[in-house]
Amino acid sequence: MQCEWQALFSCIHAGFVDDFFATSWHNSSMDRASLPDLNSLDRDRLLALISTQQEQQEKLDAMLAAREEELHRLEAELVSYRQTLSQQADELHSRSERIEHLKLMVEKLRHVIFGTKSENFVIKLEQLELELEEQETTQAEAEAVAERVSSGKEAKLRPERKQLPEHLPREVVTHAPKRDCCPDCGGQLRHFGDDVSEQLEYIPESFKVIRHVRPKFSCTGCDRLVEAAAPSRPIERGLAGPGLLAHVIVSKFSDHLPLYRQSEIYARQGVEISRSTMAGWVGGASDLLTPLVDAIQKHVLAGCKLHADDTPMPVLSPGNGKTRTGRLWTYVRDDRPAGEETAPAVWFAYTDDRKGEHPRRHLYTFRGALQADAYAGFHHLYGEDIYEAACWAHARRKFHEIHVVHQSPTTTEALARIGALYAIEEEIRGKPRDLRLSIRQARARPLLDGLRTWMEKALRSLSSKSETAGAIRYALSRWRALTRYTEDGMLEIDNSAAERALRAVALGRKNFLFVGSDCGGERAAAMYSLVGSAKLNGLDPELYLRTVLARIADYPVSQIQDLLPWNLAPSIQTHTTRAA
Repeated sequence: MQCEWQALFSCIHAGFVDDFFATSWHNSSMDRASLPDLNSLDRDRLLALISTQQEQQEKLDAMLAAREEELHRLEAELVSYRQTLSQQADELHSRSERIEHLKLMVEKLRHVIFGTKSENFVIKLEQLELELEEQETTQAEAEAVAERVSSGKEAKLRPERKQLPEHLPREVVTHAPKRDCCPDCGGQLRHFGDDVSEQLEYIPESFKVIRHVRPKFSCTGCDRLVEAAAPSRPIERGLAGPGLLAHVIVSKFSDHLPLYRQSEIYARQGVEISRSTMAGWVGGASDLLTPLVDAIQKHVLAGCKLHADDTPMPVLSPGNGKTRTGRLWTYVRDDRPAGEETAPAVWFAYTDDRKGEHPRRHLYTFRGALQADAYAGFHHLYGEDIYEAACWAHARRKFHEIHVVHQSPTTTEALARIGALYAIEEEIRGKPRDLRLSIRQARARPLLDGLRTWMEKALRSLSSKSETAGAIRYALSRWRALTRYTEDGMLEIDNSAAERALRAVALGRKNFLFVGSDCGGERAAAMYSLVGSAKLNGLDPELYLRTVLARIADYPVSQIQDLLPWNLAPSIQTHTTRAA
């Protein structure tokens, strides 16, 4: 039996030793020779040895399990840490883009604020002056309408008028009867007195008084009184001559001088004209010129291509001194760049808000191409009758604004490519439409195809949140409308014609700060239409209005087209040449 136990333990011992040295982490410090000789061990000591070795193996396994668990925990922490680092990297990138965006916006605002001079104050007195000016002008216009439609038998009582200053030079104009004998009996006329009235007139940089004298005659045979008819005036019983009236209107709507400031200027020249008096003149003139503005509107909308744009018009709310935002719309007809001889003109319209229903009403009769910006209010107009031609100036401006404050190779490339398109337009401006079309197809179309390919490639390499990517998306989203000008020689590459028309409004808005009422906005739109159309036809607006106001009071409404700027231009320019 003793031999059998020894043989059994010898086998267990051999296997244990092999396993022990194969798995033990400290086998380098142990040696098989250090183990006791099993042949010399009895059964109890051999069992004790096996038990000890098993305990050590269990401890070793436990240590290995603990270390493996620790390794798994560390690996999990590493994965979590890497995820955290990735999230932090994304947040950092997003924050960096936001910072760059804010820096760009700050630079843009600084460029706007400090790039031009600006007035950042509004004087309460000026608000009240302008509000009163608008109310008085509106009242005068309403009175002019009422007088025109009334029987005219009862004249309105007016305050006694001050005598015109004696220091002003007088020009006497004598209006003699058409015949030198009595119209009833043919008897000889005897001069027994004069009817004298005075009219204040304005010659550039000076005043003068025109004294209208109508000699009164009586017939020696039948005592019939004979006298020339009183000359017509732009405003019935008005003091202002056509020259002064034109000067006041142009000073207000072209030179941007409110009436109360004009009153101060005239007072320095020794002529006191109150603001309320001039408001009455402007209101009366606005009523008188309404048929002419309607004729300009009809001419503008008769074209096959229009340039359209709009701009804010602050309007004073009555009572509280605050302003609300009205809107001034401009529609320009100018086909001269396409070699056409049709007269250019601009028509302005005022509305109290920017709803899309307004351009729909304005363009109800129009058919053709509408060149405009991306204002959503125009989009519902596009269809079979009206189609969109977009503005490359708007697309270019988005790149230019970024380039000014944050130049990059992408913005540089974009501006250069768009500039090449404008270089072609400069060469063909004023050429016939067919020639313009053929040159655009041959030269501009390939450049546009290359520009689109470049934009799409550049967009893939830019952050979706960058300003440059936004400028590219703006152009690509309107590509069909932006390239339509290459399909019609009548169309233009941009909407600069409308933007030029609105510059006068921007200057006026800066000086006026606001208009006093919705009626004031409508009146401003009418006057901007007349002044702007005169400028487009190469006329001095003041000379044009002076000519019109001298004639329009007695002019048949059915022939009002004769007084449009392009129809008066030859006679006005001839007169100016002779005077020079």
